[in-house]
Amino acid sequence: MRFLVDICHPGHVHFFRHALARLAEEGHEVLVTARAKDVTVPLLAAYGIEHSVLSSMARSRSGLYVEYLRRLPALVGLVRRFRPDLLAGVAGTFIVPAGLLTGTPRLVFTDTEHAALDRILTYPWATRICTPEAFGRDLGRRQQRYAGFQELAYVHPRRFRPDPTVTAELGLGPGERYSVVRFVSWQASHDRGETGLSPDMKERAVAALGRHGRVFLSAEAAPPARFAHLALRVPPHRVHDVLAQASVYLGEGATMATEAALLGTPSVYVSSLVGTMGNFEMLREQGLVLSFRDGASALARAEELLTDAGAKAAWRERAEAFVARHVDVADYVHRQMVEVASLAKDRRGG
Repeated sequence: MRFLVDICHPGHVHFFRHALARLAEEGHEVLVTARAKDVTVPLLAAYGIEHSVLSSMARSRSGLYVEYLRRLPALVGLVRRFRPDLLAGVAGTFIVPAGLLTGTPRLVFTDTEHAALDRILTYPWATRICTPEAFGRDLGRRQQRYAGFQELAYVHPRRFRPDPTVTAELGLGPGERYSVVRFVSWQASHDRGETGLSPDMKERAVAALGRHGRVFLSAEAAPPARFAHLALRVPPHRVHDVLAQASVYLGEGATMATEAALLGTPSVYVSSLVGTMGNFEMLREQGLVLSFRDGASALARAEELLTDAGAKAAWRERAEAFVARHVDVADYVHRQMVEVASLAKDRRGG
């Protein structure tokens, strides 16, 4: 069969890459389209995934509309030439309208309840929508829930083993503590109008955590020049090695907060979106992500965890038990792609 997978975010590269490899091993044809956002394209290159870049993420609301109006026709043209049996993507912003215009089945994965536009423009027109069981919204008869998190498509222990040599690459000594801090750009459509750490709190966070060890900064947009020396300088596909061995994570990034927690790293998430996502409620209940709307409270908790000699071991034990109760999501993604494509092909008599 033929599959077209649309990658619009760095996290989508990780989410699909194991399923893409398995499809190729099975002899299926796969076409990957990409959007140049953050480190999406370098990640695809690092994993050797051939792809076609259709657009770059715009930085303004009007620019996003222009990007959409240019990218969608380009994607439709590719679909008509490639004639896939299935279009797949996270959120489905581009694949759903492209599929409707070409009569191609549309498989959407999502874990973001607060994406209001998707509830109107995407989900009602998807062939199937797959969400974690913790997803807080009922999306109707096309929705299927699974026992997992999107991040378990790549940080599940069947898929990932941390490389301890990354700490030497960071210039750290054996057992040296360090923190990972994440700033986001708030430019994604579902993030507009939301907030995290104020400029003053960012300064305070870097200073406070820096009193207890090295601080490494990951940022979607270019950080202020005063933070340049803190930039995490490893290839983007190595970031999970860094997260897995960190003493604490503090940040505005929801995906990275989840990754850190599932890898057994004390995780503190700060955002005005706290309370809107079922995944985070489940992670909070399990003691894996501590979520705050208030930056000062988040920083105080992160500093406590950084100075708690037993925090890392406790987190790792809870994470291992939690992950063991959930599925290998990479297998689930592959199975869903093959199933939906096969059903559609059978209906067409192919």
